[in-house]
Amino acid sequence: MLRAGDALPLTIEKPAAGGRMIARVHGQIVLVTGAIPGERVLARIERLGKGVAYAQTIGIEEASADRRAVDGEPGCGGCLYAHIAYPRQIGIKSLVIADAFARIARLRLPAAVTVAASPEEGYRMRARLHVRSGGIGFFREGTHEVCDARRTRQLLPATVDALDRLGAAIRSHGRGTIREIELAENVDASERVVHLDASAPLDARTMEVLARTDGLTGLTSRSGTQGRPHVTDVIALDGHTAVSLRRHVLAFFQGNRFLLRDLAGHVGAQVTGAAGVLDLYAGAGLFALTAAARGARVTAVEGDRVGAADLAANCATTNGAVTPVHDAVEAFVGRVQRQRKRTDVPQTVIVDPPRAGMSREALDGVLGLESPLIVYVSCDVATLARDVRRMVDAGYAIDRVDGFDLFPNTPHVETVAVMSGPR
Repeated sequence: MLRAGDALPLTIEKPAAGGRMIARVHGQIVLVTGAIPGERVLARIERLGKGVAYAQTIGIEEASADRRAVDGEPGCGGCLYAHIAYPRQIGIKSLVIADAFARIARLRLPAAVTVAASPEEGYRMRARLHVRSGGIGFFREGTHEVCDARRTRQLLPATVDALDRLGAAIRSHGRGTIREIELAENVDASERVVHLDASAPLDARTMEVLARTDGLTGLTSRSGTQGRPHVTDVIALDGHTAVSLRRHVLAFFQGNRFLLRDLAGHVGAQVTGAAGVLDLYAGAGLFALTAAARGARVTAVEGDRVGAADLAANCATTNGAVTPVHDAVEAFVGRVQRQRKRTDVPQTVIVDPPRAGMSREALDGVLGLESPLIVYVSCDVATLARDVRRMVDAGYAIDRVDGFDLFPNTPHVETVAVMSGPR
């Protein structure tokens, strides 16, 4: 019987969703961090769950050829796969996607999943950082201890330099009040805005001083705004008009500067001609404006107040090609179902829901539209597989599934499933 604290040799079989790897002891599954499939490791049991043990690698008995030294802190947020050579990371993520569809949805994909690779360093345009004991950084995995963001190399050096200067200013003027920082910058890092999450209002003088931090173009908090709260990107699309997008520091947006264009282009390429497009969970309008640049007429729906404001501003540049709607997806699709005629069926529905996936009400509404094509963009392959299973049961077929490695050195992968039907 396994007990917390036990150290035992394990043979690693395959990856599991979430970043751990699967091993077995007398038939019991052990989920191991710090390992690679095919390795023989020594691992210490951290805790026991329902039929599952969780363990941490403490020694390598037979190393994979894909193991590499980690220059930094493996336990720091965003580094869970840092010990794995990058090409192997891509292969593992492809397997994790296929496994989720097989295990959760009981579906076999039409082809092996191709995962688009990203440069490993300086990829992040958005981040949530924590202020503790005067330092700014990410949380160490599974803790509330702050670790050095610079050593993870997720952010550009100039970005970390600006955060260091901001940290020094906070220690002098806002110490003990500011606990969290939201960071947003554009692709070329010419604009950089932070939002300060403070436990008490910041006075005007403190806001002014912090906003003067070299490297920042804007600063916001509950107390107000200094500079501009938005960043703006112009995304060039092959053979089509470039897309210009502004986004607020608090708005959701895809976080990888190197794959942004590829992801938008891939989703947009699924839309053919001027067919009507419905973009749900539209955010600032990345996919809606990309589809419009290819000639489509789009209705874009966003429920978040901040995101909806960005969406409206960005749609104003499309000469009516994109109609923005500020509404909850569930309410919108329900209303469309009650009011629509058969001729109103959108030819393509794009969905990019939060990590929890689509609510039952939202998915029921989308399936009720009976659109010929659904493009589902997901940051969580488990909820994607769950929702795709329901789509298949409703008569849709999987045309293709592709991955985009928006977060190198982590177990996370963005997945796009293209569904045709209903049949």
